[in-house]
Amino acid sequence: MELEKSRSQQKREATALQQMGIRLAKLSPDQLSRMQLPEALTAAIEALTKMTSHGARRRQRQYIGSLMRGIDTTPIEQALIEIEQGAYLQAQAFRRIESWRDRLVDGDDDLMQTLLSDYPDADRQRLGQLVRSARKEKAQQAPPRSARNLFRYLREITT
Repeated sequence: MELEKSRSQQKREATALQQMGIRLAKLSPDQLSRMQLPEALTAAIEALTKMTSHGARRRQRQYIGSLMRGIDTTPIEQALIEIEQGAYLQAQAFRRIESWRDRLVDGDDDLMQTLLSDYPDADRQRLGQLVRSARKEKAQQAPPRSARNLFRYLREITT
């Protein structure tokens, strides 16, 4: 014999489904289309993104939660986790490359040797030239054009 869920448990589950709907609304249309959601749910999420009124958004979130009660949300949750972790990893890689660029411009030549050994496809001459140009720009307090080019090159060799 299975016990009925308490009213509090039902409310917690409904709130969790609404929160999942909010997370889905933050995705791009391309990411949403790859998730293969039911048409009604996709339409409700798209409508939520277009709403500006607080009350209307609240009602739409409740509607999305009610739609999600009728489907298996496990694959949706898995897809959301994968997308969010991917975004986190991309941001982490971006910050790492920014840090490398800043350290190279500030004069960390040991890092240049480490990068050249870790990424054998990197062009030593080009990397050195970009670093020198970026250092010169920094010394002259010029706009960071070469620093941006250095960042692009570091991103290129790491991918």
